[in-house]
Amino acid sequence: MRFARPVGLLLSAAAVLLWAVGMTVWQPLTEPIGPWSERLPGNNAYWARDLRFVAIVAIVLGLLLAGRGQLRWSAPAVVLGGLWIAADVAIDRADPGGTGSTILLAVSGAAVLGVLAAVLAWRDRGRPPTTDRRVLTGTACVAGVLAVVAAGIESPTDREPELTPAAFATGVLLVALTVVVALAAAPARTRGRCLLAVGLGAVAVGGVALGRTVPPGPRILPMIALGGVLLTGVTLLAWDWPGGRPVWRRHAR
Repeated sequence: MRFARPVGLLLSAAAVLLWAVGMTVWQPLTEPIGPWSERLPGNNAYWARDLRFVAIVAIVLGLLLAGRGQLRWSAPAVVLGGLWIAADVAIDRADPGGTGSTILLAVSGAAVLGVLAAVLAWRDRGRPPTTDRRVLTGTACVAGVLAVVAAGIESPTDREPELTPAAFATGVLLVALTVVVALAAAPARTRGRCLLAVGLGAVAVGGVALGRTVPPGPRILPMIALGGVLLTGVTLLAWDWPGGRPVWRRHAR
């Protein structure tokens, strides 16, 4: 995919911004106010933290796309993800909040991402671009599953006004990663595959929005359907098309 590197870095940068907002804006909403508060932690009360961790994985997935699945990008990206989670835990203990903290974390995270990408791109200079389709296909599957996780996340009351926009934004980012990475894993970017990618993205974004309108209990059914659509779509986009078209039975299975 010709634009894999800039698109991958752009999606990683978007995930950095979501992570910063999650740390400074959404995280305080899940903190207990006092020892007898009705907002004491309960089942899935840590939805902001869960969405941040999903965003961190999205940063790694974007780097995998930028490196076209090559090991020289994949290994540093995974190491960065582990270090980022450790940094997240440390920063969370400091309880940052406010616009200034959001900007500081977003800029710092983008700087770290930019430095790593610059170093990896410098190491890649002079090498012909190659794509590891198997790694990218697996990356698209991980992104698809995480899109379902983000879209279906809930809290004990599910009444926090910020929860639905946060889950929707994170889910849409993962949908974009799923579709773009699957298209990058394809042996060729034909017009049919591009149209399929656009259709898959539109249906999946609609599925994320629909899932957020359903109460937490019955939400499992639309989330299962969304996962089936995304993973089947990854298969259709990334696998070979003998004769120029999908083998529908085999791909669906």
